[in-house]
Amino acid sequence: MQFILKIGMKDLIVAHRSEKKRLLNQTYIKRENLANARRTLGNSLIKVIIGPRRAGKSVFALQMLRDTEFAYLNFDDERLLKVSNYDQLLKGINEIYGRTKFLLFDEIQNLEKWELFVNRLQRKGYEVVLTGSNSRLLSRELATHLTGRYMEFDVYPFSFREYLTAKGISFSDVDSDPEIEGSILNALNEYLTTGGYPEVVVKPLDPRDYLTVLFESILFKDIVKRYRVRYPKLLSDLAYYLISNFACRYTNTRLRKILDFRSVHTTQNYISYLSEAFLIFSISRFSFKLKEQLKSPQKVYSYDTGMVNALRYGLSPDHGRLMENLVAVELLRRKKDVYYYRNRNGVEVDFVTRRGTKLIELIQVAYNITDSRTQQREVRSLLRAQRHLKAENLIVLTWDYNREEKISGLVVQFIPLWRWLLS
Repeated sequence: MQFILKIGMKDLIVAHRSEKKRLLNQTYIKRENLANARRTLGNSLIKVIIGPRRAGKSVFALQMLRDTEFAYLNFDDERLLKVSNYDQLLKGINEIYGRTKFLLFDEIQNLEKWELFVNRLQRKGYEVVLTGSNSRLLSRELATHLTGRYMEFDVYPFSFREYLTAKGISFSDVDSDPEIEGSILNALNEYLTTGGYPEVVVKPLDPRDYLTVLFESILFKDIVKRYRVRYPKLLSDLAYYLISNFACRYTNTRLRKILDFRSVHTTQNYISYLSEAFLIFSISRFSFKLKEQLKSPQKVYSYDTGMVNALRYGLSPDHGRLMENLVAVELLRRKKDVYYYRNRNGVEVDFVTRRGTKLIELIQVAYNITDSRTQQREVRSLLRAQRHLKAENLIVLTWDYNREEKISGLVVQFIPLWRWLLS
């Protein structure tokens, strides 16, 4: 029995080595944070790459380790999950790869008690790179067993800069060439519609079909199966409802009533499952009072506007909300501490960013700012919020309106969304 297990393990690791070679021979778009990630190689910290499925985590890890000799195992392979003796796994790695220092474990959250195994590998002197598609599982185990011994890298669908690179659209001379600016605006419209998932961008796929299948796969493989969800239809209804109502406020109590959940507790759990699987994320209302902030409605966003469009059958595109969603993801990508603002009089600002105790930006997003009523409404909200929040910068992100105005003694910057995304 041990002899059969040994042969099986060896063949399995050889198969994964072949997969690694095939992946390394492909051409990929260089991701923006790759240089920073490569500079961390050589330290003893475990590198953890997290983000949505199919957003490019594995490719990011492969590019990160390209110039090293590393072993590769993908734990989406169910055959690996049958291994109970991890020493046999380590023995097989050394038999096939030799004494390698670097290990890449893909979708590590699928392996039972992976954190204990990885902890032991680090103590043995291995430099371990992990990828995962479940934020809570990773964060919980990392915080419990690997405190202070790891660093995280977030990988989301392509940013607009990466999207333009993938499409071969130059943006270096945009200020001197209106044709380039026109091409960028055209690309931004397409980016809003089809999103930034790498395979959608670089392959001739139907975005709606691809993203719908991906959404359903994450829903049932990564959530229903993993958490043994008792009411998968309710979970699916909730997911579609939140995606369809992106950039809108919600409360757990209201969702329970709308979707006929049995309890607010179940609603909260299901929302956390969707968030942990990177299908949605939420931002809180800003308040100087923590209790008020915690009790207020949250706003929900998708990690990709293409997925929003794929799942909203029959609904016409809402450019303003899609732009807002795009900004929310970009702020997340830039690791901003971000909120929305709404006071009791209904004055609302799309985004408030904070650094420590200091408020840095108030950001409004408006598609058609050339309409005088729209401009007055957006600016009025900014100015009224500024009286209370005292933020440093007032910004209105527009489709194609670019100027700076002094209004009521305050400077308001009107910035085209594409310029802000490329800044």
